[in-house]
Amino acid sequence: MTMKFTTTLRKLALTTVLSAAMLGSAFAEEETIKVGVLHSLSGTMAISETTLKDTMLMLIDEQNKKGGLLGKKLEAVVVDPASNWPLFAEKARELITKDKVSAIFGCWTSVSRKSVLPVIEELNSLLFYPVQYEGEESSKNVFYTGAAPNQQAIPAVDYLMNDLKVQRWVLAGTDYVYPRTTNKILEAYLKSKGVASKDIMINYTPFGHSDWQSIVADIKKFGSTGKKTAVVSTINGDANIPFYKELGNQGISAEKIPVIAFSVGEEELSGMDTKPLVGHLAAWNYFMSIDSTKNAAFINQWHEYTKNPKRTTNDPMEAHYIGFNMWVKAVEKAGTTDSSAVQKAIIGVEFPNLTGGTSKMLANHHISKPVLIGEIQDDGQLMTVWQTNKLVDGDAWSDFLPESKPIIADWTSPINCGNYNTKTKKCSGQTY
Repeated sequence: MTMKFTTTLRKLALTTVLSAAMLGSAFAEEETIKVGVLHSLSGTMAISETTLKDTMLMLIDEQNKKGGLLGKKLEAVVVDPASNWPLFAEKARELITKDKVSAIFGCWTSVSRKSVLPVIEELNSLLFYPVQYEGEESSKNVFYTGAAPNQQAIPAVDYLMNDLKVQRWVLAGTDYVYPRTTNKILEAYLKSKGVASKDIMINYTPFGHSDWQSIVADIKKFGSTGKKTAVVSTINGDANIPFYKELGNQGISAEKIPVIAFSVGEEELSGMDTKPLVGHLAAWNYFMSIDSTKNAAFINQWHEYTKNPKRTTNDPMEAHYIGFNMWVKAVEKAGTTDSSAVQKAIIGVEFPNLTGGTSKMLANHHISKPVLIGEIQDDGQLMTVWQTNKLVDGDAWSDFLPESKPIIADWTSPINCGNYNTKTKKCSGQTY
C-alpha cells in the first residue's frame, strides 16, 4: 500500500514537472523579439515616411515566414511621432524602456535623428537610419544606411558641372540641419572648383512651405544672366508639391533651369502632377526602374504585400531593406540581440543591394552604395542618366570642410571612435 502510494506520488510529481517544462517551453515559444518602427504617419513628413513603416512591416513579415530570428518571432512595434521632432525622442525612449525593442528602424529628417540620438546613446540601443543625410556624425549606436554627402550631393554637383556645364548654382533647402550642413559642404566644394560667391544663391524655407511665387521668381531672375543655372534641392516633405508646381507656372523647364533633388523620389512623385517635372533630376542610390533580378523580386513582393500593383518603391525603402537584413545577419552572427554584441558583429557584414551589387557595413557605420542620377519621366518614374561604375564607401566626415578633413570614424580596435582626429590622435566623442 505504501509502495503504491509512493509510486503514485512520484508519477504525479513527474507529471507536474513535465507539465511545467511544457508550459515553460510554450512561454518561450511565445516570446518575441520586438522591433521598433519610428516613422511619421501624420504631419508634413507623412508623405515620405508612411511607406517606410509599410516596408518594415513587410520585411518583418518576410523574416517571420523564414522562421523568425534566433528561434523567435519578430514583432513590430509601430509608433507615430507625427513630424514632431521632440516627440521622436519621447517615442524612442518608450520603445526602448517600455516596449523593450531590440533595435529601432526610423527617422527621416536629420532633426528627428538628432532628437533621437542622445536617447539611443544613453540607453545603448540601436537605430538604423535609412535616408540621405549631411554627414558630420558617427555614433556607435546608429547605422547610416542612407547616403552620406559623398554618395549623393557631391556626385550630383559633379554631374551638373561636367555633363550639363552648369555655372550658376541655387542651393534651395528646407530650414533645418540637413540642408544647411549639406549646402555648407556644397558651397565649399563649389568654391574649391573655382565658382565665385556671386554665382551661388542660397535659400531656406520652413517645413510645409507653400507660397513659392517670389522665391521661384528670384530663381528665374538669377538664372537669366546667360550662364547655365541649376537648382540643387534639399527641400523636404510636402513643400515639394507647390515648389514644382510654381516652377511650371513660371515656365521654368528642365531645359532652362534643371532642378536636381535629394529628397524627391518615386513615392513623392506618385502624388504629384508630373507634367511640370519631366526632365528635372534626382540623385539617389536606387531607382524603381533599375533592371535587376533582385529589384524585380522586391517590387513583386511589395505589390503582393500591399495588394496594390501601383505602389512605387524608392531609395529609403531599399536602405531599410539592406539595413534590416544586415541587422538580421549580425544578430545571427552574435547569437543575441544584445546591442553591444550586435554593434561589433555588424561591421563587415555584407548584403546584396537591389541594383546588382553587394553593400557592406563599414567601420564608420556607413555602407557602400552606387550613386545614380535619374531624370523624371511623365509616368513619375526616374530613368537613370548617369551612375558610378562601382560602389562608393560612405564618408562620415567631409573632406571639404577644414574642421572635418582630419577627422575619421572607425568603430573597430584600436580607434573605436566616431570622431577621431588624425592630427591630434585624439577622440573627442563616444568610444566603446
